[in-house]
Amino acid sequence: MFLGAINLIHVKVFGELEFWLSIVKVSAIVAMILGGFGLMFYDFHAEHSGFTTGIQNLWVHEGFMPNGIAGLIACLSVVVFAFGGIEIIGITAGESEDPKKSIPRAINAVPVRILLFYVLTIFVLMSIFPWNQIGSKGSSFVQIFENLGIQSAATILNIVVITAAISAINSDVFGAGRMLFGMSNRGQAPQVFQKISKNGVPWMTVVVMAGVLLVGVVLNYMIPENVFIIIIASIATFATVWVWLMILLFQVAMRRKLSKAEIKALDFPVIGWPYAPAFAIVFMVFILLMMGYFPDSRPAIYVGASWLLILWIAYTIWVKPKQNGAKEKPNLAQNIEMES
Repeated sequence: MFLGAINLIHVKVFGELEFWLSIVKVSAIVAMILGGFGLMFYDFHAEHSGFTTGIQNLWVHEGFMPNGIAGLIACLSVVVFAFGGIEIIGITAGESEDPKKSIPRAINAVPVRILLFYVLTIFVLMSIFPWNQIGSKGSSFVQIFENLGIQSAATILNIVVITAAISAINSDVFGAGRMLFGMSNRGQAPQVFQKISKNGVPWMTVVVMAGVLLVGVVLNYMIPENVFIIIIASIATFATVWVWLMILLFQVAMRRKLSKAEIKALDFPVIGWPYAPAFAIVFMVFILLMMGYFPDSRPAIYVGASWLLILWIAYTIWVKPKQNGAKEKPNLAQNIEMES
C-alpha cells in the first residue's frame, strides 16, 4: 500500500525514493564486498562450522563446478530473473528530460554494475563461505554472516534485503503501470488505464499493480515453501525471457523496414548488429527450452503459455476488431470523397 501511494503522488517522488533506496543497496553491497575481502585477508576461522575463509573455497568442497557444465546450464533457467528490469530503462525514456544522453549513459553502466554487483559479490561470498552449506531459505547474504557468527551484520543485511525488495517492487509498479498506460493509448488494453491523476500519474494502473502484489502476499501465505521457486524463480524467469525475446524480435522487424540512411540516423545504434541480437535471440530460446526440460521450472512454461493464450484470445476478441475498424474508417472517408 505504501509503494502504491508513493507511485500515485508524482514521478519525481518515485525517482527520489528510488534514488535513496539504490544508495542503501549499493552502499551495503560495497561494504559487504570490502568486509568479505577483509575476512579473506585476515584468515577468519569459523570454529563452530569447521572451515576457514579464503579463495580456496572456490575449488575445495567437491571442487569447482562439481555438477559440470550441466549444472551451469541448469542454473540459467533459474537465475535469469535476477537480471530482469534492465528493459525498464527504455520505458523511462518517455519521461526523461534528455533521453539521448541519459539512456545511453544508463545502458553503458549496466555491464559495470553486473561485474560489481553480481560477479564480484559472488566471488567474495563463495570465498568466505562454502557454497554447499548455503541453503535456499532466506537471503544467502544473511545466512553466510549468521553462520560466520556475525549476528549484527546479519541484522543489518536483513534491513538491506527488505530495502532491495522495496526498490524492486517500486520499479515494477512504475514500469508495468507505464506499459499498461501506453498499451491503453494504443487500444491494446482497457481504456480505464488511461485515467490520469492531477499529478500526471496513470493512477488506475498503480491500483491494479497493488492488487497483483496483494495476490502475491496471499500465495506466499498459502504455499510459503514453494512460492519462491514456482513464482519468483520460474514464472518471473519466463516473463523476463519472453519480454526480452519480444523486444529483440520486434527490433529486428523494425530495422528490416528501415533504409540504410534511416538506420544510420537512429539515436541509439546497436553494437554488433546483426550478430549480437541474433545470438541473444538464440540464447533466449535456449533458456525457454531449458525451463521446459527441467521438472522444477516446467510449471512456469505451462503457466506462461496459458497466460499468452489468454492474451491472444483477448486480443482477437477485443483489440483486433477495434484496430481493423480504425483502419477502415479513413478508407471509407476517402471512398466517399472520391465518389462525391
